[in-house]
Parts: sequence; C-alpha cells; structure tokens
Amino acid sequence: MQQVGFLLKSLTEKLYKKNPSELRKKDHQTIESRLNQIFSCPPGIHIAELDDKDGSDAILLGFEPEYKGDRVFAMMYGLYTMIHKSYNSKCELFIPDSLNEQSLYNSARNIEIFVWRLNTRLKQDGQPLILTNTLEGEIKNLSYERIFGKLISLQDTMAMIISSRTGRIIKEAVLFTGMAFLPIGF
Repeated sequence: MQQVGFLLKSLTEKLYKKNPSELRKKDHQTIESRLNQIFSCPPGIHIAELDDKDGSDAILLGFEPEYKGDRVFAMMYGLYTMIHKSYNSKCELFIPDSLNEQSLYNSARNIEIFVWRLNTRLKQDGQPLILTNTLEGEIKNLSYERIFGKLISLQDTMAMIISSRTGRIIKEAVLFTGMAFLPIGF
C-alpha cells in the first residue's frame, strides 16, 4: 500500500507539472495542498468539488468533456480511492487482515482502462483532456507509462499472492474498447 501511494503521489505531481492549468482552476491551490487532499487516509468522505464522488465515479467525472473543474484532482482522487477500496478501505493492514483477490485484480484492470481513456479521450479541439507522455513529433517520454505499469504490476502481484494464500480463483476479465470500470469490493 505504501508503494502504491508513493507511485500515485509521484504520478499526481507529474500530471500537475505537465498540466498547470488544471491546478489553477481552484483558487489558492498548490501541488502540495492537492496531494494532501487526495492522499489523506482515510480519504475525504464528502468532497463537494467532485459532487461527493469517489472511485470510478470521480474518475469518470474528470473524463467528462464538459467538466470545468480540476481534472487531475478528480482523476487522481478517483484512482486513489478506487485502489484504497481494493485494500478494504484500510489505511493500515495487519497480519490477520484479509484482502479480496478479485478486488485487487479488478483494480489492476481499472488502471488499464484509466490509462486507455487517458490516452484516447480528447477535447472538442482534438487535444488530449490531460497531457501525459508526449505529443506527436516530440522526443518520447514514457515515464507515465512506467508508473502506470508499476501500479498495475503491484495490484496484480497482490491479487496473485492473496489468491494463492486463500486458494480462491480470480475471474479474469476481457477488456473491450470503451469498457466500463470493474466493481471493487464485494
């Protein structure tokens, strides 16, 4: 969980640096203040700025073309709370705690869906909603892809560890273009 938090914070900071206009959509915000809002544990329960949404609902809000708020905040808060739910909404885990391998697996697939949407959703003018890697003609910067890959790998590894420990089988999902996010928590 600590490694996932570290990667998400790093990713959020990079997204704000690449998309400073998102940070300016809410007065008196800094990268540090946004990191504190997103990564509090337990996560904020009612965030009016996001219409009290969290998890995949907050992510989807950030992808709505007509959304006027801070997209980085909406998407990263949604990603954090979705992954947090896959760890039974706990801030700390102890040896007797149990996790659900299917929730961990589904969160890894949801990260893949998130990345696909991030790379394919465009504004009406054809520009990406959020800038990440590079635009055409620029030198390739795949640092975002590496961080997302690590997040996916961590969630998949945790799902496999829990599955082998409990003897339960993970129901694998086939991802289709435009597919909805998978449920977390059962």
